[in-house]
This record gives sequence, structure tokens and C-alpha cells, in this order.
Amino acid sequence: MAGEGLRFAVLGPIRAWRGGDELDLGTPLQRSILAMLLLREGRAVTPTEMIDAVWGEDAPPRALGALRTYVSRLRTVLEPDRSPRSRPELLTSVGKGYALRTSALDLTLFERGVQEAESMRKAGRPAEAADSLRAALALWEGEPLAGAVGPYAEHQRDRLIECRISAIEQLMDLDLELGRHASVVSELIALTADHPLRERLRAQLMLAYYRCGRQGDALAVFTDTRDALIEELGIEPGPELAALHQKILSADPGLAVDEPVAEEQESVHDLPRPAQLPAAVNDFTGRRELVARLRTMLSTQTDSVPVATICGIGGVGKTALAVHVAHACDDLFPDGQLYADLRGFTDEATAPESTLGAFLRALGIPPDVIPEGLSERAALYRSLLADRRILVLLDNARDTRQVSQLLPGSPGCAAMVTSRVKLADLPSARLIDLDVMEPDEALSLFAAVAGPERVAAERAAAMDVVAACGFLPLAVRIVAARLAARPSWTVASLAPRLADEQRRLDELRVGDLAVEATFALGYGQLDAAQARAFRLLSLPNGPDISTGAAAAVLALPALETEDLLESLVDASLLEAHAPGRYRFHDLLKLFARRTMDKTEQPQARTMALRRLLGFYLASAQSAHRLAYEGSMIADNLVVVGSGRTFASADDAVAWLISEGDNLFAVIGQAAEFSRAAEQLLPAADLIVAMEPLLESGTHAREFDLAARATLAAAIKIGDEGSELRARYVLGRTLFGANKLPEAEGQFRLVLDLSTTRSERVLMGEVLNALAVVSGRLRRHNEALGWFDAATTFYRENGVPAGEALVLSYSARDHLGLGRPDDAIVAAEKGLAIFTEIGSGAGTARARYHLGIVLSRVGRLNEAVHHHAECLAFFRASNQRVWEQRVCVRLAETFIAAERFADAVRHAEQALAVSRDIGHPYGEGLSLAVLGRALRGTGNSSRSADCLREAFDILTRLGAPEAGDLKVLLAGASVVVES
Repeated sequence: MAGEGLRFAVLGPIRAWRGGDELDLGTPLQRSILAMLLLREGRAVTPTEMIDAVWGEDAPPRALGALRTYVSRLRTVLEPDRSPRSRPELLTSVGKGYALRTSALDLTLFERGVQEAESMRKAGRPAEAADSLRAALALWEGEPLAGAVGPYAEHQRDRLIECRISAIEQLMDLDLELGRHASVVSELIALTADHPLRERLRAQLMLAYYRCGRQGDALAVFTDTRDALIEELGIEPGPELAALHQKILSADPGLAVDEPVAEEQESVHDLPRPAQLPAAVNDFTGRRELVARLRTMLSTQTDSVPVATICGIGGVGKTALAVHVAHACDDLFPDGQLYADLRGFTDEATAPESTLGAFLRALGIPPDVIPEGLSERAALYRSLLADRRILVLLDNARDTRQVSQLLPGSPGCAAMVTSRVKLADLPSARLIDLDVMEPDEALSLFAAVAGPERVAAERAAAMDVVAACGFLPLAVRIVAARLAARPSWTVASLAPRLADEQRRLDELRVGDLAVEATFALGYGQLDAAQARAFRLLSLPNGPDISTGAAAAVLALPALETEDLLESLVDASLLEAHAPGRYRFHDLLKLFARRTMDKTEQPQARTMALRRLLGFYLASAQSAHRLAYEGSMIADNLVVVGSGRTFASADDAVAWLISEGDNLFAVIGQAAEFSRAAEQLLPAADLIVAMEPLLESGTHAREFDLAARATLAAAIKIGDEGSELRARYVLGRTLFGANKLPEAEGQFRLVLDLSTTRSERVLMGEVLNALAVVSGRLRRHNEALGWFDAATTFYRENGVPAGEALVLSYSARDHLGLGRPDDAIVAAEKGLAIFTEIGSGAGTARARYHLGIVLSRVGRLNEAVHHHAECLAFFRASNQRVWEQRVCVRLAETFIAAERFADAVRHAEQALAVSRDIGHPYGEGLSLAVLGRALRGTGNSSRSADCLREAFDILTRLGAPEAGDLKVLLAGASVVVES
């Protein structure tokens, strides 16, 4: 959850923490906005209210814009891992205003403590009331809202200070009532010095002095108070202070301290103190923050009973955590602990009546007087718990119905419930969705069971072992126990046993413990539709699955699919790690697949995978059509089924990026299992349709591996259609890696296959690709010949976007042949066509090529304009490869204009992008232009380093630009290795 571990403070400086780390909340104005949102306790605040609160009458003209900036910065601080495309979960927009969703505020705890103290005082428990007030006041760390500015902060600061003084006065009254007059004298002296006109504090000091036998000091306090009131306010002391003065003068017996109140009931002490908790887990490891959070949750007394529900998959450590916390809270519940294993996920789940009968007997009720009915037992149970402090731990609950009658009914008690299902309908319960351990925690648990010396000697192997366990505590404990029982084994010897996914679950059993058996209990509670979904959704190899993709796998409508997915999430058999996205724990996925292999027919599995592939292909086709307006590729793909649609090219590319791992996974599965062309061709079409993702530069290796796997499968089954598609994508990846001869070889094979089969789907693209490769190899006349062939094809097939692309790319070859006028004409024609047909991607590429030509002929300002326009497009559409290219070209243009600082800036950006996406050729070009720019700034030392590194990279890649660099380095007297 987004707000997990976040807490805030306003009772002193405005501060916030995530876990143990304090957050940087920014400027005083930004802190003031946060303070107002916190004090509104989740209620919406309009921008006008915020501006008036922070700036008052001195609000600047652009206060609204500044406010939005501060809100945006606060959202980044509070939710640093949130995607820019996702909605904020904490600082939300409500109508035209904002609201902050959090309860972890020190002021909330303070107010709750004051309320609890008042309830305890009224119940005749002054000592507990004083303790509650003292704990609440301990939350204060100085002047409230320190660092905040504005009228609202000033008003709230005065209010909070008054609340604190009022609480202190109540505490002093309680301490005096409890006979603690001697211990509060010094405290009251300091308080009256700080607040000389507070008559109640003065009265308390007078009474404390008097009870200590210091009647003269008590009377002196009255005299000082009267003088101060007359001097400062011109008034006499109030009637209460005057009456106390008279009573002290007359030594009124009523001023003596009463005997301490007996805070006990005889009937309570007649009952036994149950202590039913299972033994604590000696090697309990990790979960420190959760333990502290649960202890705080259980110890916080309100008008209702604190109830914590701990849910999670089988084996995640729910019971171990609950028992550990219960033992750690022993001091908070002096009247004992009740425990019951409800066996909710077995065929013998314990009925609530049986559990209540056991609890009543533990509380001392004779069996013969325990009532029969559920409601009567529950009423007697709650009556016995009234006015007691008992912790109730209900383990392995099936559902809310099984536990609702077992919860205490009176404040002072608390309950913990563990369950595999999320008991969202349990009233007033706080849900803890327990995840697997952090890697270091899992390693510590492994060491605690197997032996720290053995693990320390093979730490890397141990980390591999716990990772193979998916960091699931039960699995980690099992393999550690197996290792501990076999002194001759090494940690490293466990890793191969766990590496085989077919046998991993078999390895995770020792004695009566088995991960598979634990999972089977949860699976056994599913109905037929849930069980089928659980099995089939394990089929895809991808890391997660969307609702739409799951609907395709299950052949169900989206709404019905979502209901099934959410029911599996509620059963802790699936995780909803993001809105609309679901995933298995690694071991649960293995269990689901094993169950699927035993249950589902091979034909059902094949059809489910084919439906998923069809959904992804239809969606990728829509994405390709939007990203490459005017391209004929999307129209020539054979799509069966429906998929996603997109509002814009940016949305399409964003979907490809987010689904990339899943798309490559299903292509790999199709390549592995296809036995005929009709099975493999959709995967080959999919990898072609994913071409816009290739431009992002983020998945170059995945494209290479997928293309090679598809190619191998196509050759094996003799599928030439899939072969030419795979070779085309492989050629694209080789070209991106600057392996130009290998890329050219693949493209020529694609051309031969397309010609032989009369396939048009990639004919224009492969002709264009051969032209671009030839141009990069500086065979410009040959390149123009390929471009002419591509133009002819595009014209014959009515594809103006293809013709425009050819014109744009060919401009650089005209330049290479010394024909700048022809280059400008070609580039401008290409841009005009793309602009006319409304292709955003095409227009951006055309501007890129036109900018290169204009830069080379000295029209530098125009070149910068075109490159700046296309750079904005490529950045917005996350096309990182193109972003890097444009930054290099801008740097070159700025060098030509002798604007070396601008050149350095863009070259540095190009270098950062190329390294971020792992693009060695782009890195070499970026370093080369950076070296030239740095030379212009006079930084000759770093310039030489960049040029030398660029030469090494480009030489290793066999790029022709290495020869140009060698000449440049020789002229600069920089030594290079041949």
C-alpha cells in the first residue's frame, strides 16, 4: 500500500517518516500546506481555502500555480514509487480540492489518549487515566506546527497550545487526586512560571503546597497570582481561586487527599487468568516494523475493541507473527490471553459454539452451567471479558462468520485474527496483508535454522536458495531444516535441487511440513470456476497478467473475469500488485501448474494459450497502427480475436512497454510448443507488431532472443512465413547493435523469402532497411537504388507513409554523394507527406532527417528548430533510441554554431540515454560528439578521454565512424591503440 509505514507529526516541527527514515518536506510554504491537509483529517480543502490559509491577504498573483507545484512535490515525497500515470493514493484530488488520506498523525494519538483518559476517569480508574494523559503529552516535541507560516497555522498553533495546557491541567488534577502532590510541585512551579495567568494551574500549585505541609508557600502563590492579575488584566482572582485561598487559611479538612481509589472488582479477581498462547517461536526472524505496528494497534484504547486481521498465502508466517506479537504484548494484557486454532481451511473447521465453550471453561465457568446456544454463549463470554484486559488470538479463520461472535465486546481487550482470506467484512478490523520476507530477513531465518556458520561460509549460495523458495518463510524453514539434519550437505548442493521447477515443490517438504500440502488446503476451498481460473492463469510464463489478458485465457467476459480474479486475491492465492494487474507467488504458480497438468486436458491448455496470443496480437496490432500511422504492416497481420484499443499513440507505446515482458514470454512459449505454422505465425506476427517497442531501446536483448527462438522454431517446422518475420526483427536488432553486415544478411534473406512467397507484409520495410544499412556502410549509390525499389513498391500499394519514409531517409545519402539540394528536396517532401497524412511518428522522423540536412548546409537555426520539435515527440512517446539520436544531432549543430556549452549539455543527455538503455553504438556516437564539444569549451583533458573511449567502442563494433575518430584523434595528438 502507498501509505504503508508513513507517519506524521505536527506537535512540534512538521515532520514525516517512512519507516525509520525522515522525509524532506521542503519549504515552509510546502510544510504549511501539508499541515493544513493533515489537520483537516481527510476532509477536502479547496485551493481558495489553502491560498487564504497560507498566504492570507498577501497572496501573490500566481498563488494557484505555486499551490499546485507544492502539492505535486508533496505527492512525489509521499509516494516516490508511484508511476506518473497512476492516481495518487494518499494526497488525492477531491472535486476541485485536495485531501490527505492518513491516520498516522501524532495529533490523532494525542487526542485519542486524552479521550481515553476521560473515559477512565469517569469509570473510576484515575491511575490509568493519568498514565494515558502522560503518554499522550509525551508526543509533544515543542511548539506545535513549528516551521509553518500563514494565518491558518497561527490560529491552529494557538488552538493546539490550549489543548496541551488543558491536558496538563487534567493530569495535575489526577495526580493530586492520587496523592502525588509532592512529585508534582516542581512541575507546577515550572508551568505557572510559563503561564502566570492560568488560575487553574495556580490553584493546583497552592493545593500541592498545602498537602505537602507548606501552607505559607501556598498562600504566597495566591498573593503572587492576585498581583499579576491586577497588574496585567486589572481584575481580581476568580471565585474558585479565592475560595481555595479561604479554605487554606482555615485549614479546611476537605483539602486533605482522599484514599486511592480501588480499581478492581471482586468478581474479576475471582476468575482465573487464562494463558493459552502456543509457545513462542524461538528463531522468529524479521518483521520488526510489523511487530511494532501491531503492538501499537493492539495497545491503542478507544471506545471500540482493537482487532488486527493478518492475512496472506499459506506458509507466509501469519501464525508465527501473531503468536510472537501476542507474547510481546503480555504486559499490555494483565488478565491473560485466549487462543483458538479455528482450522478454517480443513474439513473439520471449528464451529464458533465449540470455541466459545472452550473459552468459557478457560475463564472458569463450570461446564454444566455453560449455555447451549451460540448467542447465549457469546453474551456470557462478552460479559466475562467486560472490564478486563485480555488478548484473544483466533488462528486460521475461514471467514467472518466463524470469528464475529468470538471477538470481545468491551474496550480494554483486543483481538488478532489470522486467515488466508482477506476478512474485509469484519467490522472495525485493521487488515495486515502479510507479504513474503525481505531477502535479508529470509537469509537470517535460513541461518537461524540451518546454522549461522554454514550460511556465513556460503552466503551467495544461501541467497540463491532462499530466492528459489520465493522468500516464503515456510519454504525457507523447510530447506534449512533439511540442511541442518544433513551435516554432509553444503548450501550449494541445495541450489540444483531447487532449480528444477518440476521438482521444486517435492524438495520443499520435511517431516510433517510441506509447502504443497499447505497450498492444497487453500485450493481445496475454491469453487469450480475459481479452481479453473487458478489453474489456467498459471499457464502464461509472463510475470503478471492484466484483466483483459486473463479474460482471453479463461474465455470469459471481462467483468466476470475480474470477479474471479478478485476472489482469488481475497483467498490469498493471487496478488493484485497494481490496479487491474495480477500475479502469483512463484511457488504458488508452480503448484497451480502442477494442478493444471493433472486436471486440464492438453487441448484446453493449447486453446487457452492461443486465446492469450490472439489477445496480445490484436492489441499490438492496434498499437502498431497508432504508433506508425500509414504503415501497411498492421493491416497485413492475421489477427484472430479481439484485444485492447488505445486513445493515442502514446497510450499504445506505453501499453507495449508495460506488457513487454508478458509479450516476449508468450512468444517464447509459442516458439517452444508450436508444431505447425498456424500455431507459430501469430507469435511471429506479434513480434513484428511490437516494432514500436523496439524504438524505445529498453528491450533490445529480449527482441533478439525472441526473434532467434521464433526463427529456430520456424526452420524446424518449415514455416517460411514465420521465418521471414523473425529474420526481419532479428535484422532490426542486429542493425541497432551496429552489426551491419549481419543485419544486411538477414534483410536479404527476408527479401528473398518475401519475393518467393509473394508476401507483401514486410516487402517495403525490408527494401527500406537494406537501403539504410547500405547508407550506414557509406554505399550511397546502392542505398538510393534500394530506396527507389521501396518507393516503387509503396506507390504500387498506395502507401504514402512508406514513400515519405523513403524520401526522408534518402536525404542523407544524397548528402553523402555531395548533392545537398537533392537532400533538402527529398527531406522536405517526406515531411510534407507525413504532415498531410497526420502521422506524428512519421513527422518526427522526417524532421530528424531534415534537421541533419539543414545542419550540414549551414542553416543551423532551422536545424535546431526541427530537432527540438522531434525531440519533444520522441521523449513524450518514450522512444529512447530516437531521443539519443536527436540529442547527438543537436550537439553537432551547436558545435557548428560554436555554442559549445549547449553542445555539451545535449551530448551529455545523449550519453545518459544510451547508457540507460544499453546501446553501445549510441554510447560511442555520444562520447564522440561530447569529446568534440568539450574541446570547444577548452576542457581538453576530458575531451581526449571521451574521444578515446568513443574510438574504442566504435572500433569494437566495427562502425565506420571509428575511422573518422582516428583522424580526429591523430590531429589532437591523442594516442590510440590500433
